[in-house]
Amino acid sequence: MKAVVLAAGEGTRLRPLTEDKPKGMVEVDGKPILTHCFNQLVDLGADEFVVVVGYRKQDIISYYGDEFDGIPLTYAHQREQKGLAHALLTVEEYIDDDFMLILGDNIFDANLGDVINRQQEDRADAAFLTEEVPLEEADRYGVCDTNDYGEITDVVEKPENPPSNLVMTGFYTFSPAIFHACHLVQPSKRGEYEISEAIDLLIQSGRTIDAIRMDGWRVDVGYPEDRDKAERLLQDDESEPKISEASAN
Repeated sequence: MKAVVLAAGEGTRLRPLTEDKPKGMVEVDGKPILTHCFNQLVDLGADEFVVVVGYRKQDIISYYGDEFDGIPLTYAHQREQKGLAHALLTVEEYIDDDFMLILGDNIFDANLGDVINRQQEDRADAAFLTEEVPLEEADRYGVCDTNDYGEITDVVEKPENPPSNLVMTGFYTFSPAIFHACHLVQPSKRGEYEISEAIDLLIQSGRTIDAIRMDGWRVDVGYPEDRDKAERLLQDDESEPKISEASAN
């Protein structure tokens, strides 16, 4: 499965960490955020990366070149940052089957493989990881409603009055149907082409969309304090004692 990584952002909220580098190149626990993303996608079986670049794109291209851990890297250029649906359309020519999508400013230690498995089992057109957040924070995210089968029934981007506290995280799988939906998306009140609107169009057209509850943690590295939080969590994971198979038995 190909993996699309969105890494075109400038990271203005991360300043001063992004004064001389794009957001994806900010280091967390000694490695750029993008390296953490790539490693997670390698573990999930990605056989090709398509990376959307924009702000200071040459920093990313020069650092990673044309492969990562033996897996080919292709770059797509988002000339203007107009939202995630707009960014996704820059890779349309490279995708002809189901694919993974990760936001290149997120670090996960979670059940990402469950998202892939569920989409394949249900032959869904989209599946993504969700998490519950405090209701007062839900207006920062794409907010979901689901039915009794775990299927998404509605998605609203950064609503003033969130209908729930279940929000989308930064990991998805899609069929190519998402591109048609992205072409139909109209600019939001923020002037951006929202991925949540594209997903909602899939829902309204009768497509199957699955929501998988997160088991683990993730950090959306949007502010300097988020970088510090992600670093602490990674270091805590590294310091936990590993139980060998022999001792476990």
